[in-house]
Amino acid sequence: MVSAAPASLGAFSAVWFCYFAAIGLYNPYAPLWFKELGYSTLAIGAIASAISWTRVVAPYGWGWFGDRSGQRSRGVRWAAGLSVAAAGGLWLWPDPAALPVFAVLLFLANGGVVPLSEAALSQQLQRGGLLDYARYGRVRLWGSLGFVVSVAAAGAVFERWGIRHFAMLVLAAFVLLWWATLRLPEAAAVNADDTPAPPVRSVLRRPAVAWFFGGVSLTVLAHTALYAFFSLYLNEQGHGSGVVGLAWGVAVGVEIVFFWAQGRIFDRLSPIGWLQLAAVVAALRFALTAAFGGSLALLLLAQTLHAVSFAAQHAACIAMVHRFFPGRLRGRGQALYSVLGYGLPGVLGGVAGGWIGERFGFTAVFWAAAGVAMLAWAALRRAERALAQEPTAS
Repeated sequence: MVSAAPASLGAFSAVWFCYFAAIGLYNPYAPLWFKELGYSTLAIGAIASAISWTRVVAPYGWGWFGDRSGQRSRGVRWAAGLSVAAAGGLWLWPDPAALPVFAVLLFLANGGVVPLSEAALSQQLQRGGLLDYARYGRVRLWGSLGFVVSVAAAGAVFERWGIRHFAMLVLAAFVLLWWATLRLPEAAAVNADDTPAPPVRSVLRRPAVAWFFGGVSLTVLAHTALYAFFSLYLNEQGHGSGVVGLAWGVAVGVEIVFFWAQGRIFDRLSPIGWLQLAAVVAALRFALTAAFGGSLALLLLAQTLHAVSFAAQHAACIAMVHRFFPGRLRGRGQALYSVLGYGLPGVLGGVAGGWIGERFGFTAVFWAAAGVAMLAWAALRRAERALAQEPTAS
């Protein structure tokens, strides 16, 4: 058993807060900044697409580095430091041809923060070979807090002083992230000897692992309707910006509550059970959103389901990755979760959802998301059966 000291968990909490604060600053406001600089809608979309593709390639490269070197905390510092350099380029080199390059470099760099931090944190929070859900939730909630605080604060700043200060604030946010990484504990190297890190292919060949990643990918694919089109859908339904902010605030609020209470409730189901429940709840959530877009009360009720469809789902995914990819496989396991769980579904969901929305309206996007979530449930049922048929509990 590995027991993490409170100071160690505080360091990880600071990293999560600063990282998601930086993302909460960049993601909502970067399109407005590029528009202010004179970029066309097509160019802004192309930049967003290129950034999405970094989520397909960057996490696995960083995860491979963490497993090979065994120094995951050092890898997080490198990722944060390179992010500072790329963010500095956004601020100091405002050339129209260079800015998209720096934006892509920024996400190639920060693509290592999450998989390496998750792997290092789970190494710290092992309890009898299992993940300590209670302490993991208490750390992870700081990421949600960082995101919501950043979105609100940046909105106020830009309202008062204009979007022209965007690049400077992005640089400051990543400097804070780099500073936070300096406090991460130097855990013992995962591979203290010279034996090569084991291959990941043997794990991926297990039917339970393949169905797990299939179910996770479909669950997140369904959620791209929320991330990419929810605000536009609300606007189409006649809701103003105040309702948009309230709806997102409710979702993040229940997410924080779940992470805080995770230690008391997570053991009531197995991780694979939580994943199946999350898929069904996601289907219900998106069906409610599609059917009752004009009702503020029912929309907010649907948003409260974010506690299960996202927060519980993410915690269960981390637990399953911890189980399937132990020791020196963990960095690549977390990276595969980032790539297969978020990278590819994000790219595919944005394209497919845009096509459906353009031809049939945003209501159809959410009905489609409900259907995809049920496909995710079916895949996760197969994962559960495959786990039951394995000769050991591994």
